[in-house]
Amino acid sequence: TVIYRRILRRFSGTSTLPQVPATGYANLPMASAPRYPEKPIVLVGLMGAGKTSIGQRLAALLDREFIDADREIEAAANCSIEDIFAQYGEPAFRNGERRVIARLMKRRNTVIATGGGAFADAETRRNVRLNGVSVWLKADLEILLDRVSRRNDRPLLNTGDRRAIMERLIAERYPFYAEADLTVASGDRSVDDAALAVLRALQRLFEAPHPA
Repeated sequence: TVIYRRILRRFSGTSTLPQVPATGYANLPMASAPRYPEKPIVLVGLMGAGKTSIGQRLAALLDREFIDADREIEAAANCSIEDIFAQYGEPAFRNGERRVIARLMKRRNTVIATGGGAFADAETRRNVRLNGVSVWLKADLEILLDRVSRRNDRPLLNTGDRRAIMERLIAERYPFYAEADLTVASGDRSVDDAALAVLRALQRLFEAPHPA
């Protein structure tokens, strides 16, 4: 439809959201944060893994801009993800998600939280591998279920038994998440502890000697 084609063009265009660096976490050891290459740090993992909350803390530690890819998709489409699923279906949403993430990967000094299905897309994985650093935030099923039960705005979970759906998504997506550059257990850690664990993993990655 004409409306859908217009939405697709907006997915590939510039962001309509304000670009405000994350601040306000003075209780975290900002001074200990090392300097990293400017490439985006991309958080991947299932819904409920803590990508948004941990990403905001990590961005503050690294003095970077935090970007929630799902919010960028909603801004481009001018409607909620639930409405995109309802009106156009999941394939249309994934197409828009791929375009938005490709645009976001061109920005520097960012921490990007992606939706749970984004890294399952081969083109997105290739784009992130070439232009960013990916971090899989991994958590056990029971923890994920507890977290997602607090919200009702996740379209994939509104179609049946949540446990069965999450078990299926784990089986389908974990092999793709395992291709990330780093894996960090978010589990039952506090947000601050998880962000610091990601920071330490990044430090080890960037400080490791590389073959000539």
